[in-house]
Amino acid sequence: MAERSTFFSRLAARIESVDSLLCVGLDPHPAQLTESSAAAALDFCKHIIDETHELACAFKPNSAFFEQYGAAGWKALREAIAFVPDGIPVILDAKRGDIASTAEAYARALFEALDADAVTASPFLGRDSLEPLLRDPAKGVFVLCKTSNPGADDLQTLPIDSFEPLYVRLARTAQAWNELGNLGLVVGATDVSALAAVRAAAPELWLLAPGVGAQGGHLESALLAGLRADGLGMIVPVSRGISSARDRHAQAAQLRENIRSVRESLLSRRPARPVFPADLVRLADELLQAGCVRFGSFELKSGKISPIYIDLRLLASHPALLARAAAAYRSRLDDLEFDLLAALPYAGLPIATALSLQSKRPMIYPRKEVKSYGTKAKVEGQYETGETALVIDDLVTTGESKFEAIERLKAVGLKVTDVLVLIDRQSGARETLAEAGYRLHAVFKLMDLIEYWEGSGQISEPQATAVREFLEL
Repeated sequence: MAERSTFFSRLAARIESVDSLLCVGLDPHPAQLTESSAAAALDFCKHIIDETHELACAFKPNSAFFEQYGAAGWKALREAIAFVPDGIPVILDAKRGDIASTAEAYARALFEALDADAVTASPFLGRDSLEPLLRDPAKGVFVLCKTSNPGADDLQTLPIDSFEPLYVRLARTAQAWNELGNLGLVVGATDVSALAAVRAAAPELWLLAPGVGAQGGHLESALLAGLRADGLGMIVPVSRGISSARDRHAQAAQLRENIRSVRESLLSRRPARPVFPADLVRLADELLQAGCVRFGSFELKSGKISPIYIDLRLLASHPALLARAAAAYRSRLDDLEFDLLAALPYAGLPIATALSLQSKRPMIYPRKEVKSYGTKAKVEGQYETGETALVIDDLVTTGESKFEAIERLKAVGLKVTDVLVLIDRQSGARETLAEAGYRLHAVFKLMDLIEYWEGSGQISEPQATAVREFLEL
């Protein structure tokens, strides 16, 4: 089958022809109708189609608002789809998903009887429940991934292997299901961090991102997080924000212009996508959300005034985030040779404890203040002379503060070759440690985080610029 006949190629062609990522939702809610009937629902949708079709890249009718009227509603839905002008894709919001034999019947009903171009579907039953819907490359399927409703986190963010949330695993798995190039994902615009995480996990898949407007999604942040580098790969459905407007055409035109403006801005500058693996995207977002990284004016121990302050001691107050951070450290352990984890007080202690529990590796720590009574131990925990200790801390700036702890470890007969931190502030620590014979490993470099947060719209350009200038000094 020719490339131009696939669902997403037709969608891309429509986007190009009208320069719009706006998908107009058709949700004939009874409260908006002159009367609660199938005929009124159809009339409502026809008016919206008439007033917005020149601006829409697609229409998205919600089948539930028609199905509530029984057979008459089903007929009205078919007529509403048929009323959409040729060349404009119709995505039926039906959220289907069942065992394969039932999915076969759904595919015939949605794509043949109703003649929809694409459908939303649930992946909960697995790949075989989606295969009948995906069989024809001319028909698209948007699989529910991270939805915009308040209860989405009940299941969709549950951690699985290495604390990767379920929705990220689904995004990566969906790429394998996309054999014919006709599968996309539904990711709510209300959760920018989820959009960014899904985009990192599935760089090429198309995203349907509901939630802008009435549900509180921020348009610019959502676009920056979800668009591909080519300015495509995402469409924005808006229903109530258009249907409830006095002038629907004007409202749709304004939304299209807002989207176009952000798109042009994105394409005119260097793309700022995360340079770290997809499994770290959520950790980066949550560090910012938890206040572990703040922007403003802060006096450092050196007396310098910094535009950024990193306080990873807060991790101890956020158990799930602490576990996620420990998992990020754990992913670095396989490449290092050591016998013990050596936590540096104080910020490194909870991190190394969580890491010890996850990795089953023993932990010790050099005391900051040596007791003058009891054992008078300089290093707490069990260890043997000649063992190698991996130094664990929260972050590193110049590296000078690490040497005192390393000397205490060496004083009791331990070897130290490597230091592992969550964030390298990129202020000379790597070079300073290397000169003394130690290797620095960091989960994140600070400027990688800054580029990502700016690119996903979570910090402003002035905030990012201030940090860049400070680091250059």
